Amino acid sequence: MARRVFFSFKYKEDVSRAMVVRNSWVAQGKEAAGFIDAADFEKLEKQGDNAIKNWIDKQLEGTSVTVVLVGEKTCGSRWVKYEIEKSIKEGKGLLGIDISKIKDLQGNTSERCGEIPKGYSFYLWFKDDGYNKMGDWIEKAAKDAGR
Repeated sequence: MARRVFFSFKYKEDVSRAMVVRNSWVAQGKEAAGFIDAADFEKLEKQGDNAIKNWIDKQLEGTSVTVVLVGEKTCGSRWVKYEIEKSIKEGKGLLGIDISKIKDLQGNTSERCGEIPKGYSFYLWFKDDGYNKMGDWIEKAAKDAGR
């Protein structure tokens, strides 16, 4: 079954790391949601909280799983928290992936803030072979949610 997946992450801090994960998913012929380019994101931010919530809500439509990409600042993101809460409320599958060891555009890695979402499966991108296994992780999360 083809899954449309929403990727949740701390936008400015982790966008380059998140793109590595997204691109691996798309390269396998899958569909991803939750990505926006920098200029469009800045326009959206200027429109205020309701505009951001509406954008998130629209991106979540038609998805069956939310993948939380966890870096150093993710735990403090109110938008990631909103995306997790909304996904749980809508009965979507949910899992977390540590992306802190993926190098950013400057070649740096970071630490992760924790394992979010709590109570759901959590994986390490490199150590757990995310490039090859993410599809299995997503299927497990979907099945665990009854999707």
